[in-house]
Amino acid sequence: MSLPARKTALFPRVSLSLCLLCCSWLPATGVAAAQPSAVDLVDPLVGTQGDHGQLTPAVSVPFGLVQLGPDTQPGNHMGYDYADGLLRGFSHTRAVGVGCGGGGGDLLVRVDYAGDETRPAPIDKTSEVATPGRYRLRYGRDGIEAELAATNAAGIARFTLPRAGRVVVTLDAMHSYAKRIDARWDSTQAGALRGALQGGTVCDEGVYRLWFASALRHNGRPLGDQASPDAQQRLRFALEVAAGDTVELRSAFSTVDGDSAARVLARELGTQSLEQVQAATRQAWRQALARIEIEGGDAQRRALFYTSLFHALQSPSRIDDVDGRYRAADGVVRQVERGHHRYSGWAVWDNYRTQLPLLALIDPQRSADIAASLAELYAIGKPQWSTRTEPFITVRTEHAGIALLDFLRKGVGGVDAKALLPRMAADSASLQRTTPDQIIEAAYDDWAVWQLAKDLGQDRIARDFEQRALSYRPMWLQVFRDIAPDFDTVRARGLYQGTLWQYRWAGVFDLDWLRGQALGPARFDAQLRQFFDENRYNMTNQPDIQVPAMYALTTTPARGQALVERLLTQPIDHAYANEGNRKTPWHGRSFALEPMGFADGMDDDAGCMSAWYVWNSLGLYPLVLGQPRYVVSAVPAFPRVRLHPQPGRTLTIERQGEGTSVKAVEIDGKAMPLPWIDHAALLRQTTLRMRTGD
Repeated sequence: MSLPARKTALFPRVSLSLCLLCCSWLPATGVAAAQPSAVDLVDPLVGTQGDHGQLTPAVSVPFGLVQLGPDTQPGNHMGYDYADGLLRGFSHTRAVGVGCGGGGGDLLVRVDYAGDETRPAPIDKTSEVATPGRYRLRYGRDGIEAELAATNAAGIARFTLPRAGRVVVTLDAMHSYAKRIDARWDSTQAGALRGALQGGTVCDEGVYRLWFASALRHNGRPLGDQASPDAQQRLRFALEVAAGDTVELRSAFSTVDGDSAARVLARELGTQSLEQVQAATRQAWRQALARIEIEGGDAQRRALFYTSLFHALQSPSRIDDVDGRYRAADGVVRQVERGHHRYSGWAVWDNYRTQLPLLALIDPQRSADIAASLAELYAIGKPQWSTRTEPFITVRTEHAGIALLDFLRKGVGGVDAKALLPRMAADSASLQRTTPDQIIEAAYDDWAVWQLAKDLGQDRIARDFEQRALSYRPMWLQVFRDIAPDFDTVRARGLYQGTLWQYRWAGVFDLDWLRGQALGPARFDAQLRQFFDENRYNMTNQPDIQVPAMYALTTTPARGQALVERLLTQPIDHAYANEGNRKTPWHGRSFALEPMGFADGMDDDAGCMSAWYVWNSLGLYPLVLGQPRYVVSAVPAFPRVRLHPQPGRTLTIERQGEGTSVKAVEIDGKAMPLPWIDHAALLRQTTLRMRTGD
């Protein structure tokens, strides 16, 4: 759901080049021990320039609420742009890679020498270092060094002063990327700061509330100073420093109240140093990334793979406090069971397609808590967009029922399916069904209710929703069957985003009818080929990102595998923007290991696009969410990949041969009929072998 941003020139890069130079001597294949670790290959600066990902180098733990990072000027709706040369400060929250107006930017902090505090500070780009869990930057005329660290709901911003003098610490509670609704200070004593924030979520569709507790330290000692907020709810503290002194802000956030935020500050940070927190966060990322272990392959592709996986493991955000309490989307404080967590920060319309099913495969335990969090939305009355009482920055929740059906059918726990079914059925009445895209998307939601009812033996509900789900067919035949002059026009006939060409393939839940009857196999195959030959595909947005995998259903699956390899590795013409057709296509790679890490106008959208890269690099794709199976979408990018979804459980994906297409698939030596590979079969067995040829 990207919105275009201005184009800016690329600054010189230094963050990953040394790592790649050091490992460029490695052979193309070899044992995993001979390669740098996954966490060393991640580059958080990828996708942070312009409208090429809308990502951030902020420090965080996997699925963390706090994303503590730099805010630049003029910046973009993530607060940071790699190409900008001026710094506003460092803020603690942001939505990850989403479009529209952005959200976050809570509690901005900066330290300046007196006289510099009212204007943006110049950035020393050569000093910028970003790795998982660590960010460092020098800024200002004197080169103040800022270093950042984060836990799940807390962060440390440390500033080292290069010379003696008077400095001013500014804390801005009104700073925000979307609309700031309210901010207040409950305590303005520097060593025990308290406050509360209300902000607009992405696109200003709803409101989220956070409480914070902070402590300001000078050379490790709490400050006793008191300050009064100005008209813009900024606090400023002035102090004298010597060369080498440090000023440190330690902050924690809660969805519950200020006392809970103080407990988070004490429990998650306590007496830990910034270096200790950075080391713990790095270890957390090491463990998260180790769920997928690569052997061999090109060094650049390994780095881009793990950077993509890194981005896919950031959403949604864990919102329960250290005592298990959290504020739900209806504004009510609840308690999660011990050993479990609650999540928020949804962009389900985007990432139910790729990112959530990736989590179901590689992290079923966390997925069970995510599923429980989604199911709770139905229990408290789920709208399609964010509410006025959100606990955290949320975009939208359409198709949560499809995601839940997918989780349930893949054996992911956390959900009472019998209680969920009537709530999903009731939600059907709230779905929009005016435009062609709305009708297809609502039919997919109804299909999910039909399938869940069928699984539960609820025949009456199943029959009702079967009829509802398939009622889109007459519209499809009228609008989509025959290619019309406006088929290549973005937003034709009221479409939200995309073209009729792109939306005609959206009914993935009804593929047998689409290929078998609506078009017929020959016409389906020919028009799929026409779609790509005429460059009607849009890699930069979600409505048609599944279409390359549809080649697996045709008589020419190798054509689709070659197409996916090109999309993963080669520059192409990108002919579309969300608001219309481009006069001149933007030419470049869809995924790249650089600040312009995605195609122009392509937002990562809460890990959706990064997960697309991960899936297709594995050679698999979840074509129909809600059907627990995958198609072979590409030749795996690496000779051997091991997936570790849980302790003691390993799935190995092996590529045999160096051919350009997958000719046969075996699971533990037993031939599997294509195009489908069952999720259950992958869980039962240990080795998926893809034999390639030309």
